[in-house]
Amino acid sequence: MAYPVWDDLPWSAGLPAAVEDVRTAITGLRRHPANRTGWPRTAAAASVRAARASAALDGAPLMLDAQAEVVTDPVVAGALRVAAGIGSLTAIWARSPLQALARLHTLAAADLVGPADLGRPRARDPGVGARLAGLAQLISAASWPAPVQVAVVHGELLATAPFGSADGVVARGAARLTMMSTALDPAGLAVPEVAHLRSGARYWELIDELGTGRASAAGGWVLEVCRCLVAGAREGMSIADAAV
Repeated sequence: MAYPVWDDLPWSAGLPAAVEDVRTAITGLRRHPANRTGWPRTAAAASVRAARASAALDGAPLMLDAQAEVVTDPVVAGALRVAAGIGSLTAIWARSPLQALARLHTLAAADLVGPADLGRPRARDPGVGARLAGLAQLISAASWPAPVQVAVVHGELLATAPFGSADGVVARGAARLTMMSTALDPAGLAVPEVAHLRSGARYWELIDELGTGRASAAGGWVLEVCRCLVAGAREGMSIADAAV
């Protein structure tokens, strides 16, 4: 799979305005009265909503059995574990992203693969290691605006599918981790995962295009992620409104 061309993204047409729209939307979300003092409650609700949408993007049922004492769907259970574990990884992400990714996969795929495969990239494809190393370097060195970093992490992990199991949940968890660790949305109040779910087939079509390595495909993906971050802020507003 070809490397997407990321280098010229900050100067792509329409991207500066899209980045500013994201910042404005999330700043408004953070200033909501319910999020000024009661943000732990709204952040927890946003985290669960994000996990359910992320699992649904990988084919899990969106509706949960309210009477069930435990979550039986392995994808949903993994997404919920990832949601619960992200907070402890924010400090690790910038300095050791591969360690954080291994932990995300261990959480996401615990009910899908054996213990020996948890946190381990696909060994049969030598290109996977190079892609992950390249991504780690991008995370550590890139000076892009935070929304662009979120898009690059999300897109690279989806396009690479480095683990061969739970890759979608890991990619969206890493995107959320980036959103929080870059201080774009440190409490995780926005829910862009819902917007990605609502985009339907377009989500996967854009990832297929991203795999071609064309700069236009990379630019289109980043603009889509920015759109979903703005929509995710609106989703977060609905959570905050209900909490007042």
